[in-house]
Amino acid sequence: QVQLVESGGGLVQTGGSLRLSCAASGRTFSSIALAWFRQVPGKEREFVAGISRTGGSTGYADFVQGRFTISRDNARSTVYLQMNSLNAEDTAVYYCAADSDAYYGGSAGSSYDYWGQGTQVTVSS
Repeated sequence: QVQLVESGGGLVQTGGSLRLSCAASGRTFSSIALAWFRQVPGKEREFVAGISRTGGSTGYADFVQGRFTISRDNARSTVYLQMNSLNAEDTAVYYCAADSDAYYGGSAGSSYDYWGQGTQVTVSS
């Protein structure tokens, strides 16, 4: 079992930056693959970025366009999402997800076993 808690969301200006954090507990952190998803009210949740158990492999959604970086710190049991060049379309609730039985979880939400409660990111002009 894995528990996930996101933090770091907030209000930023267009073009600004934000770093999200997700702290994990409940089992060995290095044994889980992790990802970030986001969701706007009334729309389906979408994949943002994923990282493998070891951190050796990462993947990003096309809309990221090189602006975001996912990373993990096993000593701190934390996964991060560094977001730069934010725009209004990035406004959403961002969720952390964990896959306990794969090296890399992929982009489908159904692959993930555990989810955090989300952190709000709002980008304004």
